[in-house]
Amino acid sequence: MDIQSTVSLSNGYKMPRFGLGVFRSKEGHEVESAVLTALEAGYRHIDTAAVYGNERGVGRAVRQSGLPRSEVFITSKIWNSDQGYETTFDAFNDSIERLDTDYIDLYLIHWPKGPLSLETWKAMEEIYVSGRIKAIGVSNFLIHHLEELFPVCRFKPVVNQVEFHPYLQQPELQEFCRSHQIQVEAWSPIVRGQVNEDPVLQALAAKYGKSPVQITLRWELQKGIVTIPKSVHAERILSNADLFDFEISGEDMARIDRLDRHFRTGADPDNFNF
Repeated sequence: MDIQSTVSLSNGYKMPRFGLGVFRSKEGHEVESAVLTALEAGYRHIDTAAVYGNERGVGRAVRQSGLPRSEVFITSKIWNSDQGYETTFDAFNDSIERLDTDYIDLYLIHWPKGPLSLETWKAMEEIYVSGRIKAIGVSNFLIHHLEELFPVCRFKPVVNQVEFHPYLQQPELQEFCRSHQIQVEAWSPIVRGQVNEDPVLQALAAKYGKSPVQITLRWELQKGIVTIPKSVHAERILSNADLFDFEISGEDMARIDRLDRHFRTGADPDNFNF
């Protein structure tokens, strides 16, 4: 496994296992610099969203990198206020325009919004069939949200991006997704840096000659979770990717597994008001 290793999604499309998240990266120089630094370091997966307000900067950086578009995997997401059948087409077209690209590799429903998400999914399937999206999925969906979606699906989601880290592992959701060939992807994979203060992760970092952040990200990759740590600092973008010259033992993987405490840094998908 290396920085450009991929996982084959259930529709056969290949998704890099490791990428850069740009949540709260400011539009303009900040996000462009972060994306360029990441691409120069070998990253090939950039995760943005309409609500982040930085799709234009992501698109500019991808073009400035000089890499062929086919070598960069771009994820974006439809925001809650745009969900619905007709509005999904408009929201997708707006994202395409801001990114200045012919297609989006992975397009996600950002949060579950009940019947609205079912209508959104139908529109996303149509765009997928047209070839302008290469893979469609969801974000922040729990088991019951997926079960509500499945009856209307021509194509099941291939990805579920959820909050995932040592303190929130959601094993039942992981297993449900595996059983339906849905790839789990982690947002907030390092608990906004809180892993640096964890004694278990500090001890493992000392053992392996790595940082607690690197231990955490490697643990996620070894669990088969796609992970997209966010940073706008060049040194951290490089450090976050320094994961491919070591392997965590089974015993130490289990030590991290035992840190689960059902702790969320973000909203509860069953209780949010946006």
